[in-house]
Amino acid sequence: MAAQVNKRPYVQTALFGAVSVALYVLLLAKQDLVNENVAKGGLFALLPIAMAFVFSFFHGNFTGCFWSSCGIEASKKTKEVK
Repeated sequence: MAAQVNKRPYVQTALFGAVSVALYVLLLAKQDLVNENVAKGGLFALLPIAMAFVFSFFHGNFTGCFWSSCGIEASKKTKEVK
């Protein structure tokens, strides 16, 4: 019998969580700088959109890894063939 491998992503959870926290701390610490640049207009107006994608990527991966670390997975439905 092969040993069952523990597939829970504890390290990934910690890394994505640390990056998420760092991003939020950086945003709150430098919010005046962000507001100044966004108010300039032009291409700087894309800054909030880019930041939203970055936050979404890291926070979403953290959340997915967190639930996997807890042992909660999405159900895998199969199609019934008639």
